[in-house]
Amino acid sequence: MLFKEYHIDQIRSGEKTVTRREWSENYHGPNEGTVVAAKTDLLKPDAECDCFIRITGKREERLGDITEASARREGDYDGIAEFREGYEAVYGDGAWDEEKTVTVVAFEYVGRERPEVPA
Repeated sequence: MLFKEYHIDQIRSGEKTVTRREWSENYHGPNEGTVVAAKTDLLKPDAECDCFIRITGKREERLGDITEASARREGDYDGIAEFREGYEAVYGDGAWDEEKTVTVVAFEYVGRERPEVPA
C-alpha cells in the first residue's frame, strides 16, 4: 500500500493504525489478514521494502462519520479538522465531502521484514 514518506515512522511506532482511501469501484484493496508492504514508491519491489503491515479490518464509511479518535489513529493529527487538511493535501483542495464514501483500512505493523507464512 502506498503511503507518504512521513507515515512510515508513524506506522512503525504504532501511531498510525488506519488509513482512508478513495479506491475506484473496480479496486477493493488487500483483504483482511493479508500482509502487505507499506511503500512510498509504488514501483519499489516488496523485497526492497522495510515496513510491513497486516490488514486487520476494512469497511466503507462516509468521510463525515470520522470520529476524533479515528482521526488521531490516521497519524499525527490532533483531530478531524487537522486530518481534513491532510486529506485535502493528498486528494486535492475541495476533495473533502462529508457524504463521500471511502474505504477505511485498519492495520498493524508487523516488522521490517515480511513475516514467514506458516507451511
